[in-house]
Amino acid sequence: MSSLWTENIEMPEFPTLEKDIRTQVLIIGGGMAGVLCAYFLQQAGVDYCLLEKDRICQGVTGHTTAKITAQHGLIYEKSLQSMGQERAELFLKANLRAVENYKSLGRFLDCDMEETDSYLYSVRERRKLESEIQALGSLGFQADYTEDTELPFEVEGAIRFPRQAQFQPLKFAAGISKNLRIYEHSEVREMTEYFALTEKGSVAAEKIIIATHFPFINTRGSYYLKLYQNRSYVLACAYGKNLKGMYLEADNIGLSLRNYEDYLLIGGGGRSGKEKSNWDLLRDIAKEYFPEAKERYFWATQDCMSLDKRPYIGPYSKNTPDLFVATGFGKWGMTGSMLSAMILSDLVQEKNNEYSTVFSPSRNMLKPQLISNLGHALVGIGRIGGKRCSHMGCVLQWNKEEQTWECPCHGSRFSADGKVLDNPACDGLKKKHKK
Repeated sequence: MSSLWTENIEMPEFPTLEKDIRTQVLIIGGGMAGVLCAYFLQQAGVDYCLLEKDRICQGVTGHTTAKITAQHGLIYEKSLQSMGQERAELFLKANLRAVENYKSLGRFLDCDMEETDSYLYSVRERRKLESEIQALGSLGFQADYTEDTELPFEVEGAIRFPRQAQFQPLKFAAGISKNLRIYEHSEVREMTEYFALTEKGSVAAEKIIIATHFPFINTRGSYYLKLYQNRSYVLACAYGKNLKGMYLEADNIGLSLRNYEDYLLIGGGGRSGKEKSNWDLLRDIAKEYFPEAKERYFWATQDCMSLDKRPYIGPYSKNTPDLFVATGFGKWGMTGSMLSAMILSDLVQEKNNEYSTVFSPSRNMLKPQLISNLGHALVGIGRIGGKRCSHMGCVLQWNKEEQTWECPCHGSRFSADGKVLDNPACDGLKKKHKK
């Protein structure tokens, strides 16, 4: 199982932290969000450093579908209803600005940046698409409605967002990170709001940004209740249909389609630790609709899902003014990463940011999904027997397909021999478990 993006790519290498240092801003986590935060801070002349426990952008960033778009499913009608006109307009504006920032940076990097249209289609729900496009119009965005697509199956309709983008994410990350102050193989073992300890060194900082996908500090912010994780699967097939646009299904498994060079990427997903769409389902879709396609790569990734489909970007909690977080990007990690850099680079400099209130982690979280997340956690923790997650003690489930232990409560994943693959767990399983 390997990602198309991680093959034949040379990422810059960075030293391990082997001394005690001081800095104005410490960034923990070297995915796209952390790297972009570092880039923005360097451009602003801010003293910073970034700590990554392994290599930069080899986790979720290296396993994305790499769509850069403000079209994140049927979200804007709901945003208008829940946030009101002013904040919903800011939400859309922020996502569109993130897309433009990528395109602007990509012009100067060898990253296969390509401007293309994005389509949200449905095979059965025309009414929902029509309502969404009306909401977009009221927010000042001109999206197009069409019943004609290049897809090899019939659809009820599709919403087109013009001039979105796609790229090779690791080429982009390699180019933008070359001169940044990054320490790899520097896992944070202990930390406070102003201090982080690694195996061979430490960092004292005035501000800290946690950009580790799922936040690992349980005593602040209640992210173990405000987030759940969703597992997604991707096939990269040679000789597949050459699509000019990027496509996302608004119903069923959320089928995702895009091209990169000679490959057709086919994706879809489900909740971590639960029954989920898998590669076999995607292979069935490929066989039915793209019979000429030949599978060359397959991979999976993990997405942190918020309660209201907006990322959590800002102060980690109400009581931690100098500790910040970037998480909950849903299945739109590229856009969420850029939003994080846009917002947090201002906040750590104590500047106002017009988008910050829209993405505040301390916003009202009394949503139906909160009760669902709490129920999953209580069931998982209360189960008798079984192997338990090192995060909060939920009983783990064995994933035969990927040969991993998975937590149905918060999405931590472990290898067969107990090594942490995906957080929020920080500690591995104490001993190897028989399946």
